[in-house]
Amino acid sequence: MSRERQAVERARKAFLTGRSKPLDYRIGQLKSLQRFVVERQKDISDALKKDLNKSKLGTPLYETLGLEGEILLAVNKLAEWAAPRPVEKNLLTLSDQVFIQPEPLGVVLIIGAWNYPWAVTIQPLIGAIAAGNAAVVKPSEVSAHTSKVMEELLPLYLDKEMYPVVTGGVPETQELLKQRFDHIFYTGNSTVGKLVMEAASRHLTPVTLELGGKSPCYIDKDCDITIACRRITWGKYTNCGQTCIAPDYILSPTVLRDVKPDAKVMQEEIFGPLLPIITVSGVDDAIRFINEREKPLALYVFSQDNKTSSGGVLANDCLVHFSVSALPFGGVGNSGMGSYHGKFGFDQLSHLRGCLIKKLGMEGVNQMRYPPHTAKKLDWARFFILKQVDVARVGRMAMLALLAVIAAVVLQVRIKKNNRALHANCVQ
Repeated sequence: MSRERQAVERARKAFLTGRSKPLDYRIGQLKSLQRFVVERQKDISDALKKDLNKSKLGTPLYETLGLEGEILLAVNKLAEWAAPRPVEKNLLTLSDQVFIQPEPLGVVLIIGAWNYPWAVTIQPLIGAIAAGNAAVVKPSEVSAHTSKVMEELLPLYLDKEMYPVVTGGVPETQELLKQRFDHIFYTGNSTVGKLVMEAASRHLTPVTLELGGKSPCYIDKDCDITIACRRITWGKYTNCGQTCIAPDYILSPTVLRDVKPDAKVMQEEIFGPLLPIITVSGVDDAIRFINEREKPLALYVFSQDNKTSSGGVLANDCLVHFSVSALPFGGVGNSGMGSYHGKFGFDQLSHLRGCLIKKLGMEGVNQMRYPPHTAKKLDWARFFILKQVDVARVGRMAMLALLAVIAAVVLQVRIKKNNRALHANCVQ
């Protein structure tokens, strides 16, 4: 049996024990992950220096501070996220319990990327832990030193059976993708993303794909060009341009240099410190240019127009929407599918189970669905479902009696709700 299959089976076996479902366990694992990030900051920084030549200050700024914030948010909000979510009732469910219950999916495969190897690998893990899943973590082999730190040190802090780390290159990833998972979370380029999705389809496994694309940046002629250029330059050259949401080309009505739209640099994600400039006649021309191409992971607009489609949009700045946990981060079309960060990551890696808990009473209302079917039963069904009624056909007295019953049920539900609220206040 391959090492990869063994890791998956260990994670599956651990998940089936049920120990990841209690909130106390999840919070404990999240706090352990927080402790790992804080206590092993030097190991993390040293590995990033060797892999990407990131500075000592660049590590917390662009990798670990965001992780700490995500973990703290999950710890503080987990009880709220995991609680049953009441939904609106209809006439047929007034006396029933109707709610959405988030449930763990099972075993999640997380395949990270090399350019921000901690941020884009551990953030999905936070969501997986918070949602009560087991997770197999596959860091990128390109960031070899970071991968080694994850493999050696994460098991010292997390449940090593529930959250195994598998290292290696393409053969190891291919072997992992042969296994059955309940969700696959991949960060990387669209070429590999298609292979991941193809492999997942063999088991009907849902996927979250955080890909890239050519994120456009439109500069309107009326904006403050000095501030715009400063922010765009920062967004482009951060991490040497190796950022999936970095500006990938500029559309501006004010520059003179031009790049042909059919040039190779305009067809593929650059992922480097190059920034082509395209001249357009105005905002409408820019919108047309953007919409004629694959949907990007991000769109930067130094203007006020919102007529385009992209994974995310940021006005008058670059990159910083990634740090806002209250916003979903994800792509659309060729830039990916699904989203995460904060509660969105929890929901993405949860099964939102619809629950209807009925009583065995009030069987009279159910008579309309039992054979034989009649025109009068259809009228009653129309009343309950569409809230439409033909009084002449149903009968005035029957309708009044029904409305009285409904009023009594509503009153009873409100009394119970008020009693629960009063009890809660007394307990406090």
